[in-house]
Amino acid sequence: MIEIIPMQFEHIDAVAKIEADSNIIAWSKKSLLDDFNKDYSIYFVAVENGVVFGYCGMYHIIDEGHITNIVVECEHRNMGIGSKFMQKLIEIAIYRKIVALTLEVRISNIIAQKLYTKFGFKIEGFRKNYYSDTHEDAIIMWKYF
Repeated sequence: MIEIIPMQFEHIDAVAKIEADSNIIAWSKKSLLDDFNKDYSIYFVAVENGVVFGYCGMYHIIDEGHITNIVVECEHRNMGIGSKFMQKLIEIAIYRKIVALTLEVRISNIIAQKLYTKFGFKIEGFRKNYYSDTHEDAIIMWKYF
């Protein structure tokens, strides 16, 4: 059974591998660890039988949330894990009385855009040349509670 649980220090190596395998410009293990240790960071992992196969992160700053990452390793994609992560992040946002969530997504990442739209996110703007690897634009999306 797939579980979405709070990320712990012992998950960092698995998360760093998933990040490296999934992104051209991946967050380093040190960056992930530094981010994980910030007071305003919230991280979860997807686990089955003790094996981590995805993670998500969000910042809680004042009364807003900024979703930083949702990454699922290739073999576990299209299994609803992204939706489970979104449900968990929204649940935490409501619990913490966050008034809005935001994120950036590659303009070419139609699958992720559909996921975010399914959960009530709307396009609010664009960031030109946001991604340094391809100079691709990012779509800025917001969900208000």
